[in-house]
Amino acid sequence: MLLRSLLAIAGVACLWLANPASAAVDAAKAQELLGKSGCVACHTKDKKLVGPAFQEIAKKYKGNAGAEAQLIKKVVDGGTGTWGPIPMPPNKGKGSDADFKLMVQYILAQ
Repeated sequence: MLLRSLLAIAGVACLWLANPASAAVDAAKAQELLGKSGCVACHTKDKKLVGPAFQEIAKKYKGNAGAEAQLIKKVVDGGTGTWGPIPMPPNKGKGSDADFKLMVQYILAQ
């Protein structure tokens, strides 16, 4: 019984550590980048503006192991159709890969 409990706890810990959204995110740096990049012109943390709120995005992608990569691609290349007819403009060349990754990790952690 004790062994089962320990294995269950270890399993939960591994899932938590493997989830990019659960890793520590530098929220202050991410918010600064979101502001400088103009993301907050269309998105807020908790209310829909032109685009979905960060909390809506996090909810939609919760449990999706590929969410971080999908969202980084969406931010860099832009796209349409996920949240309605208004397109997400491309941001290629407007930031580093590390910056895009940090911003997406912050969004997924909401």
